[in-house]
Amino acid sequence: MKNLTAVELPEARIRLRARTGTAAVFPPAGEYGTRLFGAASPVDTGDPLDRARLAPPVFMPLRLEKLIDLGREPLHDDVDLRTGIGGFTSSLPVFLSAFGSTRAGSGDLAIAASRQAGRLGVPMVIGENMVPVHGYRRGGAVSPLLARIGAYLEQADDQLGGVVVQQSTEDADSEVWNLVYSDPATGPLLASGRLAFELKVGQGAKPGLGGMTVLPAAEAARLADRFAVSDVLDPDSRLRCASPGTFTAEIVRQQLRFMRNNFPKARIWVKFHPGRDIAEAVDAAWRAGADAVTVDGAEGGAGWAPLGFLDGVGLPLAECLRRIGQPTGCLLVTGRMWEGGRVVRALALGARAAGLGRAALLAVDEDPDAGLVRLVESLALECRLLISALGKYTPDALAPEDVWWPDTPPRWTSAPDDLPAVERTGGQP
Repeated sequence: MKNLTAVELPEARIRLRARTGTAAVFPPAGEYGTRLFGAASPVDTGDPLDRARLAPPVFMPLRLEKLIDLGREPLHDDVDLRTGIGGFTSSLPVFLSAFGSTRAGSGDLAIAASRQAGRLGVPMVIGENMVPVHGYRRGGAVSPLLARIGAYLEQADDQLGGVVVQQSTEDADSEVWNLVYSDPATGPLLASGRLAFELKVGQGAKPGLGGMTVLPAAEAARLADRFAVSDVLDPDSRLRCASPGTFTAEIVRQQLRFMRNNFPKARIWVKFHPGRDIAEAVDAAWRAGADAVTVDGAEGGAGWAPLGFLDGVGLPLAECLRRIGQPTGCLLVTGRMWEGGRVVRALALGARAAGLGRAALLAVDEDPDAGLVRLVESLALECRLLISALGKYTPDALAPEDVWWPDTPPRWTSAPDDLPAVERTGGQP
């Protein structure tokens, strides 16, 4: 039985990919020969990154280099998507985003997503507040955090991927990183260099706020000593609020220094919300030695957030990428990722990889055994097709020149001054 909905995403298309995999990249094969295909009317989502288009050149010197290397004409299957992500080697330029301690992200679906992420060989981030809410080792029972790590390791090899454990203010009070770092269950990750800790500064769905969940009144009373609990919902429910934490550039630098000193075998990640000073924030983190910095655009989703934040707070991911410019470290991005076009545009604008969050949960809700694998396989095929069409054969060869913005007028630098105005501007008024 399917339990999740995501009306802000193209849910039906995501679920189709979770069922049919790479076939969903193309029109229905049964319509071949009876339907003429062409560009559809654009659907304006209001998202600049969705309005942008990939713009292949006519002349492709990198394709010529690949032809010479292969001794034949290159095809899209020759695109190598293996990517370094925050100190890990990933089979693809994608990773599994943090779900946090929400109901949707803490149960069987999260376990299924963890198992499939391990099978795919992509990194997995385990979100905040898992231990303060669910405990670490409850008697002889395995906690959700350890269950997710165990499920990932069941399917992963010792070369690809990795596990990233996020920590917020309440997690620090529970000493989550200390528990994970010293636990024998994470020994294989440490031994192979595939464990990372992520400092959570913010999230795209509600910049400036901490995590929020809805709890029954009795459960809220149990957590009242660790979280702020408010009676602002219906009579039977309580709002559980986590602290967003307080950060300055110096606090981030000191925190990362602490992480490197106390957990020398772990990689160090940082996650930021889409703040107006995002360029300054990511630069501070990279200068302090972060292996990866994740920027969660305003398009990011959540298990629970105020409607006003979802619709009107935080910078779009495209604007974050514009402000950051050429990254000086590993930049990861999240926010409404589910198909190859958006991922490739983000990579061309400086990202190293893109995180799958809500789309991943929908995929495993559709098929707990292979839904995420099929979704990612379809995304990977699109990435190969698109990168090859740009005349390139690795994600790191992508560049801003590969993206065209419809809201930006063309700039002509060599047209003679005596041309008619319409010719000088390429037909633009």
